[in-house]
Amino acid sequence: MRHLAIAVGMLALGLTASTGARADFAVVKFKDTGACRTWKAGDKPWGKYQVLWVKTSSAAEAQTKGAWAMKHHWCKAWW
Repeated sequence: MRHLAIAVGMLALGLTASTGARADFAVVKFKDTGACRTWKAGDKPWGKYQVLWVKTSSAAEAQTKGAWAMKHHWCKAWW
């Protein structure tokens, strides 16, 4: 019984260690210029900014959301 518990514990530990790290991205708008860009969600940009979307799963998805913001005139430029 102890061997089974150890095996299950090692299997669970191995599965959690094998999952990939997820880098979340955000779309931020800088208030001084009105420009938007993709930013890593954990980092904070310099200056005054507004977060338009938080925790998109990939940089490509954040780019898509930024294109939507540009189309709807939420942003003046895209960096």
